[in-house]
Amino acid sequence: MNAPQSRVGVLGGTFDPIHHGHLAAASEVCAELRLDQVLLVPANGQPFKQGFDSAPAEDRLEMCRLAVQGDERFAVSPVDIERGGITYTVDTLTDLRAQLPEASLYFITGADALARFDEWRDAERLSDLAQFVGVTRAGHSFPESDAAHAWVEVPELAVSSTDIRRRVRAGAPIRYLVPRAVADYIAHHDLYAGGIDD
Repeated sequence: MNAPQSRVGVLGGTFDPIHHGHLAAASEVCAELRLDQVLLVPANGQPFKQGFDSAPAEDRLEMCRLAVQGDERFAVSPVDIERGGITYTVDTLTDLRAQLPEASLYFITGADALARFDEWRDAERLSDLAQFVGVTRAGHSFPESDAAHAWVEVPELAVSSTDIRRRVRAGAPIRYLVPRAVADYIAHHDLYAGGIDD
């Protein structure tokens, strides 16, 4: 008798830095869809964020690892950073499918991004690689009829990576916006102290 397939969520993003909003969304989807694990996959470079003052990929990867340390539901994959170049979802999922051939993959993204699914690179291939899961974000609602994707409401947290970077530059506290280990890492490595976001 074959063992049941594992159900693995995939949450990609710049994670610059990772914050409690990312983790709350991942936790909610994990519970709602009864996933065995959620992989956080930091992008090497995103096609819509070129010229944007980002922390080095290695720092963003390490902050993700620190953020999920001790929570067995979460793991971090360096697959996009190891590939290099601009990160496209089709490449992420192709590589993860090769690494996890027996798993059912669930790609987690914002409802606003999923509404533009047809514009994604190689969109016609994506649904063969994973089930797509849209989560609510402020100001966005679920499509009234979209049977192709799953939809999950997640807790609304008024926190964004852009705001965290601005707060760091202004010397404002970020202690309860990101996990403590991430806040300590940002301070120790002097991340986000200079530069201006677009």
